[in-house]
Amino acid sequence: MYLFYSATIAGNFHILSPEESKHCIKVLRLKKGDKVHLTDGLGNLFETLIFDDNYNRCTLKITNIISEFGKRNFNLHIAVAPTKNINRFEWFLEKTTEIGIDTITPLICEHSERRSLQRERQNKVITAAMKQSLKTYHPKLTEMIGFQKFILQDFHAEKFIAYCSDNFRNSLKEEYNPGNNALVLIGPEGDFSLNEVQAAINSGFKPVSLGPARLRTETAALVACITLNLINQ
Repeated sequence: MYLFYSATIAGNFHILSPEESKHCIKVLRLKKGDKVHLTDGLGNLFETLIFDDNYNRCTLKITNIISEFGKRNFNLHIAVAPTKNINRFEWFLEKTTEIGIDTITPLICEHSERRSLQRERQNKVITAAMKQSLKTYHPKLTEMIGFQKFILQDFHAEKFIAYCSDNFRNSLKEEYNPGNNALVLIGPEGDFSLNEVQAAINSGFKPVSLGPARLRTETAALVACITLNLINQ
């Protein structure tokens, strides 16, 4: 199954971008009449045939549409402080997209070592992972936001803050109720400050553990993603 992506799909025909066209015709060596799939990142899977195999403007003819392809029974939002090493953050984006996530919010915390991102680059990482894993939902990467401002927003989800402390022993899998939307906060390399933890608790977030080991930021975020997806299978 070959999957291509475009945020704008309308009508019975779709022209792939020059980059996607070259990949389809020159790299994959597909030709007129071959079957390929297309998604808009909103859960729609378009079954198509190659109508014109021009490697600069490959045209697809849409033959069928499957709505809500691979839709999960819950919404997952992870808000995480990006790592100083951007490769680790992009690894997290790639792996959580493959597993299943809906929204990723980069946080600026008191102990954050990274306070800016190149969202266009990171969105390309997400898009590539979505296509590779044959997903039809493109995770949303939001603008970076300060921790205190973020936790004051309204969220229709169970809210958790993962924090390294002997005072909080209950695990995420024990506190979460399957089938409900979930929002998980993951701190920077230096963890959340005590003030941030208390502010999150005051805003309705439950402090939880992700296990006995001390995890890197990107590993902790991935563990949270895997845990919630497994619970909901």
